[in-house]
Amino acid sequence: MQAWLEHVWYGRRPPPWWLRPLSLLYAGAAGLRRAAYARRWRAAAQMPAPVVIVGNLSVGGTGKTPLVHWLTARLRERGMKPGIVSRGYGGTSTAARLIDAADDPGVIGDETVLLAARTHAPVAVGRDRPAAARLLTDAGCDVIVSDDGLQHYALARDCEIVVVDGERRFGNGWPLPAGPLRESPARLRSADAVVVNGGAAALRGKGGELAGSGTAAAALEGALTMRLDGDCAARVHGGERRPLAAFAGRSVHAVAGIGNPERFFNMLRAHGIEVIGHPLPDHARLRSGDISFEDERPVLMTEKDAVKCRELPAPRHWYVPVTASFEAADSRQLMDVVMRAIEKGRARA
Repeated sequence: MQAWLEHVWYGRRPPPWWLRPLSLLYAGAAGLRRAAYARRWRAAAQMPAPVVIVGNLSVGGTGKTPLVHWLTARLRERGMKPGIVSRGYGGTSTAARLIDAADDPGVIGDETVLLAARTHAPVAVGRDRPAAARLLTDAGCDVIVSDDGLQHYALARDCEIVVVDGERRFGNGWPLPAGPLRESPARLRSADAVVVNGGAAALRGKGGELAGSGTAAAALEGALTMRLDGDCAARVHGGERRPLAAFAGRSVHAVAGIGNPERFFNMLRAHGIEVIGHPLPDHARLRSGDISFEDERPVLMTEKDAVKCRELPAPRHWYVPVTASFEAADSRQLMDVVMRAIEKGRARA
């Protein structure tokens, strides 16, 4: 079903007619929900610490989690104590709780385990994001960074950063379920910063003009450009590291249970690696058969998938950690936006 939907969302043909009325209903409900909070018919929970949302408009991976890691590191460099709040997608836990890197990703979600391991910052998960955020402030965090949650208006925010996939952009432009959008691209205009993952060049046509609908193009003017860098592989069991160049010219199995598996496969190909791709649904629970193959080729996977392989036999298995990076000017601009919002949030509190 997911493969069929993504073919509809990112293909060139219009979505099936019978999905379009459902999309109009979804868009109407989403708009009413946002309006309810904007007009204060429903109250958003204010935190005693500034809240920075890192989210997206579309379903699937756009690079939010690496950006959360990057942002958390920059805030700690400035002497702050950031904490991360997440829904815990892919996990079974529902109650708000603090977690650590040793917790079961099947219970609390793969991305939250990854963030706890990479950032060493306090991480809280829960369907009730305000309750999870309060656990972080009670633990001494002075800034809350939300991994996703742009549409979770019950949590009041001081800064919104929206990440756009520079390759897939907004798909066919339709709301769910006929398209991948949770909200219209016009929503970008109210964000504090828009970050394009994959390069601004991916958003431009042959003549250099910004591609897409007029509304989307206008909203993306001035967007910051982020890239995901990965140049080494780490053994899943044992931690040995090798440069990706060591796999160049070789054929490998590549496993990716993320929102856009092709991004991972293309990154490996850019290092001269011959990829046999094995895309899996985002947040898929891995079994031994998902990562075991009859030949002796190495198996490369994303770091998000690797956290789910602790109990699986993986002697030939490696993961590729990626980090978000910006040009110096874009990095300064983004942090200026975030720091101004944090200062305003502190004044409010």
